[in-house]
Amino acid sequence: MKFIDESKIEVIAGDGGNGAASFRREKYIAKGGPDGGDGGWGGSVFAVADCNINTLVDFRFARMHRAKNGESGRGADCYGKGADDVILRMPVGTVITDFNTGELIADLSHEGQKTLLAQGGKGGLGNLHFKSSTNRTPRQCTPGDEGERRELQLELKVLADVGLLGMPNAGKSTFIRAVSAARPKVADYPFTTLHPNLGVVRVDTEKSFVIADIPGLIEGAAEGAGLGHQFLRHLARTRLLLHLVDIAPMYDGVDPVHEAHAILNELKKYDEALYQKPRWLILNKLDLLPDRDEKIAAFLKEFGEDTRHFAISAINGEGCKELTYAIMEHLTQLAEQEREAIAASAQETEIDIQEQ
Repeated sequence: MKFIDESKIEVIAGDGGNGAASFRREKYIAKGGPDGGDGGWGGSVFAVADCNINTLVDFRFARMHRAKNGESGRGADCYGKGADDVILRMPVGTVITDFNTGELIADLSHEGQKTLLAQGGKGGLGNLHFKSSTNRTPRQCTPGDEGERRELQLELKVLADVGLLGMPNAGKSTFIRAVSAARPKVADYPFTTLHPNLGVVRVDTEKSFVIADIPGLIEGAAEGAGLGHQFLRHLARTRLLLHLVDIAPMYDGVDPVHEAHAILNELKKYDEALYQKPRWLILNKLDLLPDRDEKIAAFLKEFGEDTRHFAISAINGEGCKELTYAIMEHLTQLAEQEREAIAASAQETEIDIQEQ
């Protein structure tokens, strides 16, 4: 697959250079004293979030990333040169954890964010640091410290405002093609989507949101059926889930209500927090229903959950415009609530500081 969303790498920082034990030797200058310089710092390894990178494919084959060692010190007060740092550019949305302990190292959630992965070793001290009134000819120096070495797990969680959820052939790819400029593959067989697709939905000249389409789930995904839960991580950062349901299944004996509940069960097995996210029910393929009102009413009654719902036909765009406006309004309200919460928190902090 072209889309790579996880990888394991090893980062090795450079060792610090050794300090030098040297004495000044020049003609006509007796007892010049110690002049051994310090070693240079070893190179460190950093990760930087770059919005121009979309996958972790660069780290699928390049598994080891090593910085150079610092130079050793020399006589005549010459300090060793520090080694250059290694910068690893990763997609925005990459989560970096320690492979052995599971400790979270960094969550690269915004463009330009930089984090230290492995610290280079400090250079050793030359003998000029050990001179004193009682030790005028110090011959001791210290070696450079070793650089850090780590095994890291990289996991990409795409950044999107809205995530699409549903069975294969529910019409998710058709929907994202209808409302954005994204052109994922669409065909009349299951699992046409094999990797996540992102589309920008522009409501007007100044308002837009990003929507993510992931491969469809099937019942038993928790046990590895289909593509399993492999891509559900990409819905973790979304603020709204759209649960697309094929209201007019192609094959006899397929119950849309049963399939809708199966998706929710798999979602709950994967992550309770993801299950609790705001979720709207989108009934798709209205164009195939002659008695649509009766079918929709019967589905909602049997489905049982009291959730906001929309009925659309992604293939001809019916209802899609109204849905995108409703999504934009919902996201705007969420953003306003977040701003108010931040302002309230800042005000409380200011009051606490004044009281102190």
